[in-house]
Amino acid sequence: MTTTLEDELIIGLVSISDRASGGVYEDQGIPALESWLAAALRTPYRLETRLIPDERSQIENTLIDMVDLNHCHLILTTGGTGPARRDVTPDATLSVGTKEMPGFGEQMRQISLQFVPTAILSRQVAVIRETPERACLIMNLPGQPKAIKETLEGLKDADGRQLVNGIFAAVPYCIDLIGGPYMETDPAICKAFRPKSALRPAHIIPEENP
Repeated sequence: MTTTLEDELIIGLVSISDRASGGVYEDQGIPALESWLAAALRTPYRLETRLIPDERSQIENTLIDMVDLNHCHLILTTGGTGPARRDVTPDATLSVGTKEMPGFGEQMRQISLQFVPTAILSRQVAVIRETPERACLIMNLPGQPKAIKETLEGLKDADGRQLVNGIFAAVPYCIDLIGGPYMETDPAICKAFRPKSALRPAHIIPEENP
């Protein structure tokens, strides 16, 4: 399947950490997101990545640029969502959004509460940023790779049955509704949900000749 510049799926990944951006330790957020997306998405996509400190103005400007200039359809941030004074990612995210999507934050905390009671301290949010030309879904994720995976794909039992839905199951249809490209996922990792009226025939990638 060929894609044009107009229908190319562009995903922004933003890791927000004073110490990682300052070189004190290696960032784990962006590699975790890259690995999960590579396994979960069947739709071709391009990534825009940024590693920045916990500075509200820089977070805001980064998110604005990634939507308005880099044309991202989806942005996933990691880090800076707790109650500490330097944790300002949700505040910056809300300030650049035109619509809040509270269901994503609510579900993220429900997933994390399966593991730790301190999940209620998380302030993760999701918003839509709209411009005259496009719209983008921006979501705050946890900072730890294990929590990122759990949040995105949810919880399954030993037989692979879904116990708690991850937030990414709702992302492709949200991107449909805001005018973005049609996203397909690997159902073994994350089964995207759409109403029957919104489904398209699955794209089958042909095998390469031996």
